[in-house]
Amino acid sequence: MNKIKMGLILFLPLLFSCKKVLDTAPYSSLTDASVFTTASKCALALNGVYDAAQGDYYVTGTTENRGYPFGAANIYQSDARGEDLVNIQAFLQITYQGTYNSTSANCVAMWKGLYELINKANVSIAGFRTAGAGGVISPTTALQYEAECRFLRAMAHHEGLLLFAKPYADGAGSALGIPWRDFPINTTSAVTSILTSPRMSVAGVYTNILADLDFAEANLPASIAVTGFTGPISFRATKAAAIALKMRVKLHKGDWAGVITEGAKIVPTVVTPANPAGTVSPIGSYALMASPETPFINNNSLENIFSIKNDPVDAPSTNGGLSRLLGAASLNGRGLVSISPIIYNNAGWLCDDKRRSLLTVAGTNSAGTQSIFTTKYRDYATYGDYAPQIRYAEVLLTLAEAEARNTPAVVSSRAVDLLNVVRNRSLTTPATQQYTVASFATSVDLIKAILLERRIELLAEGRRWGDISRLAVDANFTTGGIPAKALNGTVGLATFVCGAGYTPGQTAIPYSDYRFLWPIPASEVVSNPIVVQNPGY
Repeated sequence: MNKIKMGLILFLPLLFSCKKVLDTAPYSSLTDASVFTTASKCALALNGVYDAAQGDYYVTGTTENRGYPFGAANIYQSDARGEDLVNIQAFLQITYQGTYNSTSANCVAMWKGLYELINKANVSIAGFRTAGAGGVISPTTALQYEAECRFLRAMAHHEGLLLFAKPYADGAGSALGIPWRDFPINTTSAVTSILTSPRMSVAGVYTNILADLDFAEANLPASIAVTGFTGPISFRATKAAAIALKMRVKLHKGDWAGVITEGAKIVPTVVTPANPAGTVSPIGSYALMASPETPFINNNSLENIFSIKNDPVDAPSTNGGLSRLLGAASLNGRGLVSISPIIYNNAGWLCDDKRRSLLTVAGTNSAGTQSIFTTKYRDYATYGDYAPQIRYAEVLLTLAEAEARNTPAVVSSRAVDLLNVVRNRSLTTPATQQYTVASFATSVDLIKAILLERRIELLAEGRRWGDISRLAVDANFTTGGIPAKALNGTVGLATFVCGAGYTPGQTAIPYSDYRFLWPIPASEVVSNPIVVQNPGY
């Protein structure tokens, strides 16, 4: 997006001449002069921003949508960088083995998708402000629409940091981050401006992300009604979504007290491990569903705080749909990426855990043999599964970790309760299998259990790389870099044995290796030399 060509191309007519996602009404005929002149067109413009989050064209000049940045790609790319999934064929091999370069299509598509989303958000923010001041929409509506855009802008910038920059913990945010964009690039003067805007520090980007999320929290409603949907919906940003994303961002900063402050807004003071579904958010009534399967059967359940909407009409292609890439070929997926025996065989994931029976399946992989696959994404016909971005389970585990870290000298009983709320839901006999304070000798042991629970509960939801990144320089919990993995394409069904452990065959890549970071696309660096390339590329 920072390239001169992209800055010149993305005028308003093209910004909103994209496919439909949230509304069936067409908006391809809007021009820059007419976009923000009626309330209905303003609503369509907002839909266009969400549409940019769902999927951009994978390669410029083509029409294929592979779900970049948030319609699917952040999930399969982020988890393919970690050790808990296995790439079976060559499809995600570059990501899986860390052999990307500055022209690799996945790196380019993610950068392009993130900054096109950011620019659409910025153009729309300017338009909504004008429309609100001119009486086209009410001031309250203008603030809400701006807040939704700033939520998406914050999420996009944070995703960029995770992939293209060092973690905050390495130098307290002093490392090079990514370019921060908070103005529309739709004029030649705006293009000139970005040519003098270098990569901001990691800390600077975090400060701006949190400012966006503070604004979003203040101006978003607790719930949003959408025509054609009854009950809660997860594909529009709400007040709780802004708070939950702030919790994630502050966790990445190591701001434990900040996470706890935010968590107090959406997690009750007293939680009920014996009744996981009874822990209900004071804002939006978000809660765990009784079964761990429900959030993936009903993408708009009250456990799904924020998702990116896919549907049978508008979804990533067969090369990007979550059910196709991560689903077993015997279920009409492509069997390209399976669960790894590294996590499946981990003794900390109990063999009678309901998530094994409800959310995994033994099925055919793309090599014609058998592996274990996730069943979180089940629309094998039209690939319309929503892409989950924030679930209440993550909120509870994020707060649990912050509570545990905030009292390092003792084992936090509240952290144990929060961990149990999530874990107990999937246990066969929680009364005897749940943790107690006495289960942990130290707070370090408790945090290790919380981090393992994150890997189990959020498996195949795109959260693994974020944890690897933020923990990279943590003395107690680092993986040392990109973890050792199963060899590309070598895992058969006999390898999956609950509790048996597993010795990975693909060598780890240390944090000091340049491949820990993705490269800035070469086209970006050439067209905008003030954006410095990451070392080694």
